[in-house]
Amino acid sequence: MTLLPKEKLCPVCGQVGLSVDKITVQHLVIREQNSEIAGDHYMICMKEDCNVVYYDIDNQEVYLKDQVSVPIWVKQDANPKYACYCSKVTEADVIDAVVNHNARTVKDVNRITGAMKNANCKMNNPLGICCHNVIKDAMVKGLKAKK
Repeated sequence: MTLLPKEKLCPVCGQVGLSVDKITVQHLVIREQNSEIAGDHYMICMKEDCNVVYYDIDNQEVYLKDQVSVPIWVKQDANPKYACYCSKVTEADVIDAVVNHNARTVKDVNRITGAMKNANCKMNNPLGICCHNVIKDAMVKGLKAKK
């Protein structure tokens, strides 16, 4: 069994985070906190009930949900729960496209909802990457709801 370096774990909940570029953190952390961003190796905590969003593995910086300018879709109280941050398309919008408009592919969802039309993922998505997989996950929820 391989143990992960302790610094890669969320300092509050102890879960493994995902790596996020500093530019994403700089863009999404609220301005009052933004001047403090000094680290270069940020992670995002993906645990649903943890209050931490970003943490730096070098300088021990931590940014909580109320210090970030957008609701984080994986957190239990996210409202709205965006599937596509760039186009402001919610998980509910994606589910609706599947259930009520017969969307079967991500391309269908994009056409119906406008998702992925205004792509600037590095700045807008809390992960700093394309929302394609989040949309696919929401589509699965829609397909289950349709049954």
